[in-house]
Amino acid sequence: MTKKKDISTFITAYQKFGILVILIVEIIIFAILSDKFFATNNLMLVGRQISFFGMSAVGMTMVLLLGEIDISVGSILAFSGCLAVKLMEEGGINPFIACVIAVGISVLFGFLTGVFVTRFQIPSLIATLAMQQIIKGCTYLLTGGIPIRASSEGFKFFGQGFVFGVVPTPILFMIALFIIGFVVLHSTCFGRRIYAVGGNNEAARLSGIKTNKVRIIVFMISAATAGIAGIIMASRMGTGQPSVGTDFAMDVLTATVLGGVMLTGGKGKILNVFIGAIIIGILTNGLVLLDVLEYWQWIVKGFVFLFAVAMSNIELFFNKDK
Repeated sequence: MTKKKDISTFITAYQKFGILVILIVEIIIFAILSDKFFATNNLMLVGRQISFFGMSAVGMTMVLLLGEIDISVGSILAFSGCLAVKLMEEGGINPFIACVIAVGISVLFGFLTGVFVTRFQIPSLIATLAMQQIIKGCTYLLTGGIPIRASSEGFKFFGQGFVFGVVPTPILFMIALFIIGFVVLHSTCFGRRIYAVGGNNEAARLSGIKTNKVRIIVFMISAATAGIAGIIMASRMGTGQPSVGTDFAMDVLTATVLGGVMLTGGKGKILNVFIGAIIIGILTNGLVLLDVLEYWQWIVKGFVFLFAVAMSNIELFFNKDK
């Protein structure tokens, strides 16, 4: 009895404070190992790095809350950025309108994914894997595999600008999306429906919720957030790069799961996902500061993802029937 109580106490403590402890320990370690970690320029760099996959993590949170997964976000990131730049540079379209069109087509990809998952009963892992390849092919057809340089200063401000001369614009975009995501999940009927469908799809359906509609809309939201991230990244680099986004889905998923969103759906808080994104951004930056080979970075991130998944399932592990 005492052992079960101790386990229950540990699980409760980890779910409440575990992610904050991880963040604090990580900051202390990298601050000790590198004197450049707290440099202003480096902190701004970390903020920008976090912002890109942080934006997409908002949509991914909703997908995972449904018990689904979306690994096509990296391809959408590349496609959206390249399309926006191409429309501006070769189509002469206003930067704002070009960005709206790029996000709109990204949303269309999300809609198609949702249809495959709901109408054709294709598992989301398979559907988004297929969409990843399809969108990647579209991106290379669009660009010919060659980066497209952006010349619009207004467009570059989205990724390179500062507000009040201090705060990088990508960070503000990320914060705005997290606020919107928080409001949607915790203050709207649609947000409650997401939790209900993820918690028990059949019960949600019997209660009158159009579960397929919820799923389709959530995949569209995920595609939209990835599309926005792609535009901001293209703006930051000053080019539409068809090859970006290779490891993007892994970073987004790791940040989301590390934030406590369960892969089985129905449980998770978007504020913790924000902290998870910070942890992954600091980890990436810290490894670079320490001159760790990229190959080792892949290994470390892989183990971090496994740790995140294991800890998200820790309650199920200890409570399973023996």
